[in-house]
Amino acid sequence: MKAVILCGGKGTRLREETEYRPKPMVQIGNRPILWHIMKIYSHYGIKDFVICLGYKGTMIKEYFLNYEIMNNDLTVKLGNNDEIHVHGEHQEKDWQVTLADTGENSQTGARVKRIEKYIDDDMFLLTYGDGVSNINVKKLVEFHKSHGKIGTMTGVHPASRFGEINTENDLITVFNEKPQTREGLINGGFFVFNREFFDYLDAHEDCILEADPLENLVTDKELMLYKNDGFWQCVDTYRELELMNSLWNQSNPPWKVWK
Repeated sequence: MKAVILCGGKGTRLREETEYRPKPMVQIGNRPILWHIMKIYSHYGIKDFVICLGYKGTMIKEYFLNYEIMNNDLTVKLGNNDEIHVHGEHQEKDWQVTLADTGENSQTGARVKRIEKYIDDDMFLLTYGDGVSNINVKKLVEFHKSHGKIGTMTGVHPASRFGEINTENDLITVFNEKPQTREGLINGGFFVFNREFFDYLDAHEDCILEADPLENLVTDKELMLYKNDGFWQCVDTYRELELMNSLWNQSNPPWKVWK
C-alpha cells in the first residue's frame, strides 16, 4: 500500500520559513517535517510513498536525490572524475519515493487526482505534509477494511489556541500552555481511501479535496471517522514550529513512534 503526501501548498501562514522552502521541508530538529511523517508510516511497514509536489517542489526532489550523501559520512577523491564513497547505512534504505509534479497552483483534490496513475493497489493512504501524530497506522487500516466504505478520515483533538487553567478557590493549580482539547474533532489527515475515491476527484486545479469530493462522499454515506485520541499537531505558524522543536528536544517526542 502506498502513502500519498500532499506537499504542494505555499504555506503562507508560515511565511518566515516558506518564503525560502516548501512547508514540508521546514525542519523539526535537523529533519524536515516530511521526514517525520514518512517515519511514522514506515514504522508500520508503509515504505512506498508518492509525494505531491508544487510550490518549490524542486527542493524536495533535491533532498531525496542527495539523501545518501547528506545522511552518511563520505570520502571524496577529487580529480577529473570525482569518486565518492559512502560510509555506513541509514534506516531509510528500503523506502521508495515517487516525486510527482502536481502543479504550482493546484488545490488538494487536483493533486490527488493527478497521481492516480501511480496508485496500483485497491487502497491508498493520504495525509498532509505538515502534520504529525502518534496514530497507530496499522489500526487505522484495519478499521478502514472493517467497514467496507470508500473512505476513512482521522478525527483528532486539536491543540487549544489558549492556555488551559485549573483552579481551586481561585488559586491556579494547573496551567497548560497548549493542551490537546477534548471538545470536538477536526480533520487530522491520515486518510485511507479505496480506489473508487478517484471518481470523486477532478484534475482541474480548482478541485479542493475538503470541498465537493469529501462532501459528496459524506452525502453518499461512504466516509467513516477513525478517532485518534492521542497526540496530533500541525505546523501552521512559527509558534507551532517552535513548539514542535521544543518537544523534539525532549527525551520522548510524542509522535516519535519509531526507534
